[in-house]
Amino acid sequence: MNYARFLTAVSAARKPSPIRMLTELQQRSPPSLISLAGGAPNSNTFPFQSASITVKNGQTVTFDEVAMKRALQYSASNGIPELLTWMKNLQKNLHNPPTASYSPESGQMEMCVTTGSQEGLCKVFEMLVNPGDNVLLDAPTYSGTLAALHPLGCNLVNVPSDQHGMIPAALKEVLSRWDPSEVHKPGSTAPKILYTIPNGGNPTGASMTAERKKEVYELARQYDMLIIEDDPYYFLQFEKPWAPTFLSMDVDGRIIRTDSFSKILSSGLRIGFVTGPKPLVDRVVLHIQASTMHTSTFTQLMVSQLLHSWGQEGFLQHIDKVIEFYRKQRDAMISSADKWLKDVAEWHTPSAGMFLWMKLKGIADTQQLIMEKALEKEVLLVPGGVFMINSSEPCPYVRAAFSLSTPEQIDEALKRLSALIKEAL
Repeated sequence: MNYARFLTAVSAARKPSPIRMLTELQQRSPPSLISLAGGAPNSNTFPFQSASITVKNGQTVTFDEVAMKRALQYSASNGIPELLTWMKNLQKNLHNPPTASYSPESGQMEMCVTTGSQEGLCKVFEMLVNPGDNVLLDAPTYSGTLAALHPLGCNLVNVPSDQHGMIPAALKEVLSRWDPSEVHKPGSTAPKILYTIPNGGNPTGASMTAERKKEVYELARQYDMLIIEDDPYYFLQFEKPWAPTFLSMDVDGRIIRTDSFSKILSSGLRIGFVTGPKPLVDRVVLHIQASTMHTSTFTQLMVSQLLHSWGQEGFLQHIDKVIEFYRKQRDAMISSADKWLKDVAEWHTPSAGMFLWMKLKGIADTQQLIMEKALEKEVLLVPGGVFMINSSEPCPYVRAAFSLSTPEQIDEALKRLSALIKEAL
C-alpha cells in the first residue's frame, strides 16, 4: 500500500526528535556508557523514594528505589519496551493479524502506547484528515470523535447503521458517488478513511457482526480506504465467542486500531494503544515526540508489572469478572426499562459496552427535556443530539449509562424518566 497518499502535509513534515533518539539510544546502551548528551533531570533530586500498591487479589505492585528512579524519569515515546512486548503478544493471540509477519514497508503490525486511546485517535486524525476531506462514519457516534474531527474542517459523511452497526449496503450506496478506478487520481474527493466503533458503540451499544465487517473491509479494499477501528469496549462484550475484529482480517495493512485500558484497569491511569501498519504508527510516534513526549512512565510500569504477574490467562480472568459485572448492570437496566418505559420508549438490548440508547416516543427533541426538565425530576441522561454530526438538529434519543449506578438507583431513575416523558407528552 502507498501510505504516503494518506498523510496530511503536517504529518508528512514531521521529523524525528534528535534528543528523543539519543534518549532511546542511551536506554539501550550498556551501563558502562558515560553520556553527557541527555537533558534529563537527576532523579536523586526527586522527593519520591519507593511505592507499594496493593492489588485486590492481595498481590502487590512494588517500586523499590531503583525502579522508582526509572518510573520518575523520561522514557521512550512509543512506550516502555516490556509493556509493548506484552501487548504485542496479546494482540497476536487475540486477533492473529495477517500483518504480524509482513515487512515494515508492507504494513507490518506495529504498536505504540498513548495517553488513553483518545490521544491515539486525535493523533491518527491529525495524521490523515485534511480540510475538505470526506470522512465516513456511522453517526450517532462518540462525541469525543466529533470534537476531534470538526475543527479539522473535513466533511463528515454519515453511513446509516442499526443495532448491528454500520450497514454494508448503505456504505456501498454512499460510495457509489465515486468510481473506484479514479480514487488515486489527483483531485479525487473519494473518502480515504472510514471510522467506526465496532463493539458496544458509544452511544448506541451497537455491535457489528463478523459478516458485516468482512463486507465493509472488501469495500475499503475496493476504494483503497483506511479503516479506523476504535474499540474501547472490545473487552466488554457480553457473549462469547467475541466477534472477529477488522485487525484479524487485515490482509492489506489498512486497519488502524485503538484499544484502551480505561474500561478494564483504570480510566485515570490514561493508557491506550494504537495498533496498525508500521509506516503510520511511526508517524503517530513522531507526533508524540513533539507533544506529550510519552505516556507516564510510572503508570506504564505499574500496569506492566501487574500484567506480567497475571500473564495473559490472569488478565483474561480479570476481564471475565469485569464482563460479569457489566452484564448484570445491563440486565438490571433492561429489566427496569421493561418495567417503566415500555409504552413511552423503544430500544435494542446492547451486547457490549456500558450504554442503553433509547428513542422516546412522541418527543421530537430530547435536548430541552433533559437539560431543563430532567434536573427538576432529579434524573440525568445525555440528550442524543450531542452524538450526531449536526448537533443542532432535533433528536428523539437519549443515552443512559449503566456503569455507575446500583440496580436500585437505575430502577428509580427510569421510573423518574417515565414520569418526565408522560408529563411532556
